[in-house]
Amino acid sequence: MAFLELSLKLSARQQPRAEAALEELGALSITLLDADAETPDERAIFEPGVGETPLWRTLVLNALFDDDVDRHALVNALHYELPELSPDAIGLHEVADRDWERAWMDRFRPMRFGKRLWIYPWNIEPPTDESEIAIVRLDPGLAFGTGTHPTTALCLEWLDAIDLSGKAIIDYGCGSGVLAIAALKLGASHAIGVDNDPQAVLASRDNAERNGVNDRLSLYAPNDLPKNTRCDALVANILSRPLRELAPAFATLLKPAAPFALSGILAGQEHELLERYTACGFADLHISQREDWVRITGAREKAKDAGARLPSE
Repeated sequence: MAFLELSLKLSARQQPRAEAALEELGALSITLLDADAETPDERAIFEPGVGETPLWRTLVLNALFDDDVDRHALVNALHYELPELSPDAIGLHEVADRDWERAWMDRFRPMRFGKRLWIYPWNIEPPTDESEIAIVRLDPGLAFGTGTHPTTALCLEWLDAIDLSGKAIIDYGCGSGVLAIAALKLGASHAIGVDNDPQAVLASRDNAERNGVNDRLSLYAPNDLPKNTRCDALVANILSRPLRELAPAFATLLKPAAPFALSGILAGQEHELLERYTACGFADLHISQREDWVRITGAREKAKDAGARLPSE
C-alpha cells in the first residue's frame, strides 16, 4: 500500500492552523520536526499532546495520507488557512508502506542519560547483558529521535543520579510515562503517573506493559489521586505556571526530606518558582540549565511524618 506524504516548513505560530486543516482533510498522522537542526539525523520528532504547542520556533510538518487523497484539495486548504505560504513551500511525494516505516525507524538511535539509563527504540535490540544498565524501550512515535528535548533529558539524568532503590515515586504530568518507567527500571519499587489527558494515561499504560513494569505503575487523573498518597521522590516535567500552582500539593505528596525535580521551565522563570517553593516548605533548591530550559531540584523540608507510602496495586 502506498501513501502520500505532505511536507512543509512553517513557524510555530502557523502550525495550529495548518494541522487543523490537514486533520480535517483526513491526515493519518502528523509529525513535527525541528527545522533548525543542522542535519536530518539531528532532528527530534515531537508529537504534541492535546492542547500542547511545538517547542521550536520553526518546524517541518509531515502529514501522511492515503495515496488516493485529493492533492488539489490539500494544497488549496493550506493556502486558504495560510495564504502567506509560497507555492513551493509545500512538498508532496509518494512513499511505499515499507519505506514509510523505515523512514520512521531510521531516525531513532539509543540514547544514554547519566551513567546507567538508556532509551532504546523498539527496532534496535539492546545488549544481551543488561546487568549494569537500565533500559527503557519506547515506540518511535513518541518524542524520541537521535536527541530529545532538554527538559526530558534533565529529568532523566536526575533520576539516574539519585538512589531510587525500593522507593516510591510520582511522575506528575506523566505524558508517555517515560519518567515513571525509567524510575522503575532504576530500582524504584512503585510509581504513580498523574496526567489530566486520558490519552497520556493510555500511552503510559501501554508503554509500561511493553517494558514489563505495568504491575508497579499506578495511573490517575489529578482529581482521582488517593488522598493519603505520599511518595519518596517526585518528578514533574510540565510548565512553569502549573508548577507554581501545584507547589502546595507537591508539599503534601512528598515525605519529609524527599527529593524532587521540576522542569518544563524556561530560563528566567525559575526565580518566581524558587520563591514559591521556598515558601511552601522546600529546601536545598538548585538550578541546572540546558539550552533555554531549566531544572529545579531540592527536597521537602524535614518535618513531621507526612504519611504512609504509596499504595501498592
